[in-house]
Amino acid sequence: MKVETYLFGGVALFFALTGTVYAVFADDPAGTAALFVAFLMASLIAFFLAVQHRRAGGRPEDRRDGEIADRAGPVDFFPDGSPWPPVTALGVTLAAAGVVLGMWLFLIGFGVLAAGVSGFVLQYARRG
Repeated sequence: MKVETYLFGGVALFFALTGTVYAVFADDPAGTAALFVAFLMASLIAFFLAVQHRRAGGRPEDRRDGEIADRAGPVDFFPDGSPWPPVTALGVTLAAAGVVLGMWLFLIGFGVLAAGVSGFVLQYARRG
């Protein structure tokens, strides 16, 4: 994560410099605020990656002599098919149509949407 930290640190530095120049020469508080928020977001990501690098140490990708075999082993958990994306899409569709057609359809759509989101969240809650 060392390279990623430097990458996002560079992006944050770019937004800081650009925002400073923009604030001096432009009379636009909205653009200055947008550049400042972009600087903060890039800084947050760079800080997170730096902390993770210090906590977990180097990865094989961070070393010049790292081999592909160093990263071998089980990758992660890959889920099966899920019924919740169509349920969530149906809920969003019904809620959006309910904004136009009436509160009754919006409430039905909101209920279906809540069921879909809770299904997403709790789908692997009991996974061992």
